[in-house]
Amino acid sequence: MKLPFLRAPAARERVQLPLFPLRTVLYPGGLLPLKVFEQRYIEMTKACLSDETPFGVCLITRGEEVATPGPAAGAAAPAFAPIGTLARITAWDMPQGVLHLTAQGETRFQVRGHTVRRDGLVVGEVAPLAVEPAVPLTEEFAPLVRLLELIATRVGPQQFPTAQAWDDASWVGYRLAELLPLPLPIKQSMLEINDASVRLTVLQKFLTQQGLL
Repeated sequence: MKLPFLRAPAARERVQLPLFPLRTVLYPGGLLPLKVFEQRYIEMTKACLSDETPFGVCLITRGEEVATPGPAAGAAAPAFAPIGTLARITAWDMPQGVLHLTAQGETRFQVRGHTVRRDGLVVGEVAPLAVEPAVPLTEEFAPLVRLLELIATRVGPQQFPTAQAWDDASWVGYRLAELLPLPLPIKQSMLEINDASVRLTVLQKFLTQQGLL
């Protein structure tokens, strides 16, 4: 099946955005708990809170989350997927001197270029992608909804968004993709698909092949 991946937006829409490459995929509406201890991300957090602006989360495809600051920071910066998600800080705390954040995924974006500051912070030139429209669920995807309901009762409210849309194919697909133990490349492909029904179809086929549906 050929997947309908996201189209590149117009160049005039590009903006500068601090990036937080991670070994995880954040989806629109998803929750992301973070422990921040590197100075580059502490400073980024301060700026985001002060300016009420988001940062970007991209999946690392090669390299490490923790980089060495200094002249070699650019060479040590990890490679990451070109499609990511805006993350807005919704809560923070600093118990025992360690900064704990909770961020929520917003819209997707495409990285068109990036630079690496001396402190190792990656700053992307990104173009926002269109918000995926709400699509009503059809009966064929009812088994996926039942599976998500079961998962939701097990993971608890800390890992499940409070704003819920059980009749929206986009929301159900994103929640399944983030909560199921899928390989990271598959999770990333779920983010890049630009059609909620196709995303659910791919998930349903995969889960059926694994004997989970």
